[in-house]
Amino acid sequence: MKSTAEELKSKADQFNPEHKEGPVAAAIEDYTARLPSDTFLWAALGSMAISATFKILGRDRDAVFVGQWAPSFLMLGLYNKFVKMEGFEKDK
Repeated sequence: MKSTAEELKSKADQFNPEHKEGPVAAAIEDYTARLPSDTFLWAALGSMAISATFKILGRDRDAVFVGQWAPSFLMLGLYNKFVKMEGFEKDK
């Protein structure tokens, strides 16, 4: 008799044998691959500039809030670059 962990592993192994993306992820990758990579760099730099402006104006909470967007934009830029380099669903 299989243990619960073995059953779950067996089901997980059979779930998506072709390793294909779902329709939502495929659509996102298709559209983000069309964006130039520097879009995300400029968005990150813009959020840092806006954050600095808020800080100078004494709006510290707004400065922190907007300043935290920069890493997210940079991560999205990395995702964009990976999609472009690896191609979305290469085997299509």
